[in-house]
Amino acid sequence: MATITKKELVNVIAEKTGQTKVVTKEIIQMFLDEIINELGRGNRLEFREFGVFEIKDRAARKAQNPRTLEKVDVPAKRVVKFKVGRLMKERVGVGSEEDGGTAFRGGRSEYARVGDGGRASVEPRP
Repeated sequence: MATITKKELVNVIAEKTGQTKVVTKEIIQMFLDEIINELGRGNRLEFREFGVFEIKDRAARKAQNPRTLEKVDVPAKRVVKFKVGRLMKERVGVGSEEDGGTAFRGGRSEYARVGDGGRASVEPRP
């Protein structure tokens, strides 16, 4: 599986639209920034056929360090949830038998935490 960077997406979109790479990069960055800003405000973003981003509150809990077996307090936090849309499910095969049914864990992927200032940081799903 290849990793596609924002730079590579910019190149593809710039070529398809006839826009310069600079303009295309600015538009893509504004789009991503606005998604983060809206999620930071607690808004739900719905992109038909693609998917839905929304904020969920996670309660504080007790966890255990697997190495030391020490009990640790995990504070409450807000996380971003993504629910895959129909078109993405069809094209990517999310949750299909081909990929063992593990992609996006049944159609939902929790992948980021909303922090201070509307910035998101990557956080793996437990």
